[in-house]
Amino acid sequence: MVFALVLCAVTAVAAQNGRSLSLKKSPARIVIDGIVDPLWSVADSIDGFYQLQPYAGRQSSRRTVAKLLTTDDALFCLMVCYDERDSIQGNTGKLDEASGDVVSIMLDTFMDRRTAYKLAVTAGGARADCRLVDDARNRDYAWDGVWFSDAKIYDWGYVVEWEIPYRSIQYDLSLTEWGLDFDRWMPARNEDTYWCKYEEVEGQRISKFGKLVFEDFRPSIKGHNLEFYPVGITRATYLSDGKYKGEPDVGLDVFYNPSQKLTFQMTANPDFAQIEADPFAFNITRYETYFNERRPFFTQGNEVFMPSGRDRNSGFYRPLQLFYSRRIGKRLPDGSDVPLLLGAKAFGRLADWEYGGFVARTGEREYTLGGTRITEPEATFGSVRLKRQILDNSSVGILYVGKHTPANDDGVLDIDGAFRGSDWQLSYQLARSFNNNEGGYAGAAGLMMFKDDFVLGIRSNYIENDFNADQVGFVPWKGTGEFTVFGGPRWYYNDGYVRQIMLYSGFSLGHKEVEAYTDHMGVLGYNMQFRDNWGFEVTFVAGRSKDRNVKYDSYEFDYSNWYHISPKWFGSWGGSLLKTYNFSRNYLAVYSSTWAEVGWHALRVLDVGTAFNVFIEGNPDNKIQDITYNARPYFSVTPYNDLSVRVYLDNVFVRSTKQVQQMVFGLLFSYSFLPKSWIYLAINEVRDRSPQFSATGALLPNTLHVRDRVSVLKIKYLYYF
Repeated sequence: MVFALVLCAVTAVAAQNGRSLSLKKSPARIVIDGIVDPLWSVADSIDGFYQLQPYAGRQSSRRTVAKLLTTDDALFCLMVCYDERDSIQGNTGKLDEASGDVVSIMLDTFMDRRTAYKLAVTAGGARADCRLVDDARNRDYAWDGVWFSDAKIYDWGYVVEWEIPYRSIQYDLSLTEWGLDFDRWMPARNEDTYWCKYEEVEGQRISKFGKLVFEDFRPSIKGHNLEFYPVGITRATYLSDGKYKGEPDVGLDVFYNPSQKLTFQMTANPDFAQIEADPFAFNITRYETYFNERRPFFTQGNEVFMPSGRDRNSGFYRPLQLFYSRRIGKRLPDGSDVPLLLGAKAFGRLADWEYGGFVARTGEREYTLGGTRITEPEATFGSVRLKRQILDNSSVGILYVGKHTPANDDGVLDIDGAFRGSDWQLSYQLARSFNNNEGGYAGAAGLMMFKDDFVLGIRSNYIENDFNADQVGFVPWKGTGEFTVFGGPRWYYNDGYVRQIMLYSGFSLGHKEVEAYTDHMGVLGYNMQFRDNWGFEVTFVAGRSKDRNVKYDSYEFDYSNWYHISPKWFGSWGGSLLKTYNFSRNYLAVYSSTWAEVGWHALRVLDVGTAFNVFIEGNPDNKIQDITYNARPYFSVTPYNDLSVRVYLDNVFVRSTKQVQQMVFGLLFSYSFLPKSWIYLAINEVRDRSPQFSATGALLPNTLHVRDRVSVLKIKYLYYF
């Protein structure tokens, strides 16, 4: 079967939709104000959008017209969206955080049929941008471009205009056409429509984009392409007894595109105070907790350094994460952070090759653990990535990640890739770690296939005991292996209230060398989705397991439910019930968790919501040992686009103590007064019940007290050359 899939990829013919739009020059620069200028009359135009949901393949229920024009230095886009005024959601928002009616333009500027820019604008004028990667299977929202837009709502619909400077995006100077698509989301009807037609089973695919054809014109704008960001910071840190320590500081960020195929990025003395604190995590496994990267320097362009094959939609297969940037400037056991002194990276393209390089320098930091003074040494981190496009829409690459300190050299070298069709992906990975003169091997592979009438997933991995990427990556499962297969029939209904039903079954084998045992499980699941944008899924897993030399009958029941049936609110909830080993308490027992999330767009400028989690730990006597509650309510006010105030409170309550054990408060004021220029005011406070001692060393009563409080004012301004 693998040979047949690869053969299909080799013989695949470019599956363009056969749609094209000619790009003509405008006699003058167009004013971006949401008003249709007479200059647009000379532009080629398109309409006739197709639904992807709720009724895949049907014509859109509302007409949309798109036009493009160009000047020597910028691409201009116009979208005219017809609708009843009462149906249009014109909400305010800030960059990459907006809701309501949205339209977007997507550009494959290298015609590689795998990557594209997406620039979106809401009917209320809020903006979002990202890069589509892996044939639109994944999104990189960390990319932010310099571009301009405006929107205006009328009685008959709304109008959006874009100005996209050519120097703000990368492209192939030799091309006479780019890949092109447009998108429109209408939340009042749960309707998602595209200019190009896609199969429901696949979703959007860059490989099926239409064409933007250049008429007597090719973009060739050249300049310094330099973005220079001086950063001013004032930090106030709470010491005790109402005393604060003031710390003014400066930093510098630089972006430089010496060509349309190469980008340099550098940061010096960065401060990430505007980043929201990590949510509370409850962990009873034998492995460390994973936290997402939130710092902008590390998220921007990070897809270059990721192994191929991750699928955002299903999440079934994830390659081993060999570059985990949270290791750089990491948090130490006493709560302090290793200082990041300098970071730089470069990434770009050359013909069918993508490449990237990364280097970062962290400083020395002393901390105390259990009464012992420990020194975290200064370190240099580095990464190199090469990836080549093969077989039209597939890829193969190598990745190196390393860390050097005066005493140790740690790192990993990997070969990975993915073969892709429009409705399937076969991924693979082989890695070798090194820790001075020692090391080990690890590998992973996965196949995900969605067809009209069935679904199939296969994944496997094996990680040797000697494989150690702890200093640079996140692969804590040493000495383990997994092989999982699931599949089953899928019913998609072209009409009616029910959109999809999927029934699947399979098995999973999980080997643990520390137990000298292979867990074996059976899997049964049911998924149902409805046309008004809600659905649910249930999964049951049962088999035999072994942990801490205890063999037992294990089981797990998972349920999830999601609701997006109204533009005013969304909700999701679910839970798990399982019999498993609780490593935090060192016994076998039943464990249950329940989670819920709800958000309400109360006003055009106000969003409120909360996340809520309940963790129930059983004991060997089949009684409840303890219950931990975690709530994270928030509200966000956005009186104008790109000006926002967000407040959240993260509480942890433990039943056995009948007390709140931890409380995290956060406030963030953010204002983007110009493209990529920001003012931040962040206030973060952590209260907990950690031990307190008097001046004489006596232990004080256990109370909820301030452990950490920091206020930061940060200004970041873009100089664009």
